Amino acid sequence: MGKRIVIFASGNGSNAENIIKYFKQRNTAETVLVVSNKADAKVLKRAEKHRISSLFVPKDEINGSLDFLEMLKNLKLDLIVLSGFLLKFPEHILKQFEGKVINIHPALLPKYGGKGMYGKYVHQAVFDASEKETGITIHYVNENYDEGAVIFQKKVSLSEEDTPAIIAEKIQKLEIEYFPKVIEDLLLKKY
Repeated sequence: MGKRIVIFASGNGSNAENIIKYFKQRNTAETVLVVSNKADAKVLKRAEKHRISSLFVPKDEINGSLDFLEMLKNLKLDLIVLSGFLLKFPEHILKQFEGKVINIHPALLPKYGGKGMYGKYVHQAVFDASEKETGITIHYVNENYDEGAVIFQKKVSLSEEDTPAIIAEKIQKLEIEYFPKVIEDLLLKKY
């Protein structure tokens, strides 16, 4: 098998499931674990459905447990993928996996990034600003929200008729199409 990925997610997990399905059809990588900081996150059920190990890890353990860090190190990971993970990623894990933690953001960073800017809040802000375009940003994770080096951006045009819900749909299409491909290209050192 190819490279080894762990996905961190906090909610529904549609992007995480898309990544799992994408790599099940290829030999380049496999998702070896899905981690969530919420016990009732739908992403955990999605992982189980695909026979991927899943783990609920409370916020305090993610932020400070050396046992959790050791478990991650023992997985011999090539990449940690944040897919709708709503906690600030802990610096002690970043230090162990430097250059191996990426995130997807539903806007064209540096616009509409930072603490509290996720999902519907981003789409509402884009709508309120009457933006003519928006998009996705896939970036490395550093110690600050949404400030790591950009790996990939894809834009989509907006019209005056686009509501926040329509903006969300446009963004989700981009995420589904591009996130797994960018992960694969990154693992194959095309970036």
